[in-house]
Amino acid sequence: MEREQAKELIRAAFRARTFAYTPYSHFKVGAALLAKDGRVFTGCNIENAGYTPTNCAERTALFKAVSEGVTEFSAIAIVGSLEGKTNTLITSPCGVCRQALFEFTGPELEVLLAKSETDYIETTLGDLLPYGFGPKNLEITPE
Repeated sequence: MEREQAKELIRAAFRARTFAYTPYSHFKVGAALLAKDGRVFTGCNIENAGYTPTNCAERTALFKAVSEGVTEFSAIAIVGSLEGKTNTLITSPCGVCRQALFEFTGPELEVLLAKSETDYIETTLGDLLPYGFGPKNLEITPE
């Protein structure tokens, strides 16, 4: 991915993070998912007092896109930090988010784990979820 395009995607993730609802952990995450058609879908984490219904930023962005008929993606940027703190570590997607993304992208999805617009790790979903399980394992193509 071009450096300028990566910066734009990371900026979108930082903007999305401002909407995070995190009254329990105070750990705010933003994600920006780039569709193959060029559209960007953003998401933030949304916590719940019951914890289990909490939704991660990556799945929020993914579900928004899929609910609008978009199912092909090329990249995602993810940022996170404690409220009021500066990122000192990258925030990587949890296992559930890795699996949800894998359903639509397979191992090829480009993943940007960012501390800032210029300080980030560029990897793939395949590196984060080796030997992932997806539609190909079931020998089907979702319609």
